Amino acid sequence: MNKKGLAILMRTKMRPLSPAATNKFNQMQIDPQEGSNEASFTPKNASINTQREFEQVREFMHSAISMNKTEILDAALSDFSEGYFSLSEENRRKLLLTLAREYDFDRVQVRELMKQYLGLELPSGEKDQDSGHVEELSLSAFYRIERNLRHALKPNYEVLFERLNTHPGGLKFLSTIRADILSFLAEENFASLRALDSYLKEKLSTWLSPANLELHKITWDDPASLLEKIVAYEAVHPISSLLDLKRRLGIGRRCFGYLHPAIPGEPLIFIEVALMKNVAETIQEVLWDEPPVPECEATCALFYSISSTQPGLSGINLGKFLIKRVIDVVKKDMLNISTFATLSPIPGYKQWLLSKFASAARSDSTFRENLLKPEEEKALLDASLEFNFGKSGMEVMHYLLTSSNYEWTKSAKLISVLRTPLMRLCARYLLLEKKRGKALDSVANFHLQNGAMIGRLNWMADRSEKGLVQSGGIMVNYIYRVENIEENAQSYYSKGHIQASSEVSCFLEDYEKAMD
Repeated sequence: MNKKGLAILMRTKMRPLSPAATNKFNQMQIDPQEGSNEASFTPKNASINTQREFEQVREFMHSAISMNKTEILDAALSDFSEGYFSLSEENRRKLLLTLAREYDFDRVQVRELMKQYLGLELPSGEKDQDSGHVEELSLSAFYRIERNLRHALKPNYEVLFERLNTHPGGLKFLSTIRADILSFLAEENFASLRALDSYLKEKLSTWLSPANLELHKITWDDPASLLEKIVAYEAVHPISSLLDLKRRLGIGRRCFGYLHPAIPGEPLIFIEVALMKNVAETIQEVLWDEPPVPECEATCALFYSISSTQPGLSGINLGKFLIKRVIDVVKKDMLNISTFATLSPIPGYKQWLLSKFASAARSDSTFRENLLKPEEEKALLDASLEFNFGKSGMEVMHYLLTSSNYEWTKSAKLISVLRTPLMRLCARYLLLEKKRGKALDSVANFHLQNGAMIGRLNWMADRSEKGLVQSGGIMVNYIYRVENIEENAQSYYSKGHIQASSEVSCFLEDYEKAMD
């Protein structure tokens, strides 16, 4: 594809076709003996053909695991990967369950080895002239069974994963398989499929370690096929036009991606950076304003979007390593840059807030939590007198935040009265609301585990529909202070401690006093 083709893509806003859409196996499979017989298109025969197709791909999979001759193995791997894309969603699920259950390790063998292991006597530890020889003989039995246990605990599907990893196109295919596994687990939590996912995730984490990845600076001069991926997979702030894409790759902007040799021309993950005089407070000034200062005068590298192109790599934190690499590169290339920060969405905030409102509405007076301060309550009720939005401040907030077209954003008075409670409660959400000891918000958890601190909340920072739906337009700056990154990450990982500036922490002073 050339730049003209990319422009057409931008106008149509079409995503790239999936492998299944372009694969020859996507065509209807018709028995050659049936020819053009109309009976071949009946539901009964379609079901037979679907089952036949499933059995064929299942046989390809078995061959890919059991074959050893190189030329036959390569053909089996190719047949399996091509055949997999021909299957319906239901048959993919059946095939992956078959892989998880029938190609797991032999638990009878493992139990037998464990019995043997537990039956061995540990060396006494007493030392004499012959004790060294006796101890070696005793330990040799332990070593042998431990070796056999390690081998027995490897599932047979490891063979398939290992072989696909070295097969052309195999690494991306494994990512597709894992994306399907995650999709099926979201519908039904099969223990065997969960174990398969865990094992494949571990393998992918090893194969996609930073040592195996290439950091690539993405520019307008890159092939259009690569730029197409940036357009298609930008997940935070969609690219609206060819001019928008060119701006994001031009003066005052940077884009970096991690590439793997086995998936050429397609970044696994990419990050967009704005070079600015100060830490941006709104996404508008990043996306639509011209660079405010020449690059030589910029002091801040602002990370405003990070996107993964592979759903199957979910949970593998390539972003952590990408951010650190980009910080190193920018520091080396631009000595005038001293601040590294993000302008990030808060995707879970409004959902959390509305759930709190709903919980308060259901609770009796004894356990009902009023999220608002008295002065906030009064301001909201006074501002809504002429509209009759509700009988309490929380009812007013709920009505405004869920209203169609977000009319409140067109009223300076309503914006003013909503600002104080929404900012204060947002600070509470980010700093205090946790799940398993970590930040409840997914984006917050990502940056905090990478060693960032919460620097500033920004009011009306994203006025797009997406920004208003997610967080009432509020965005947050996470600050990466190079000298504190490792310490912050360790503190968050071990204790769940969240570092925040005094500007953000002060929002919670009254709340913490009330809790005391």
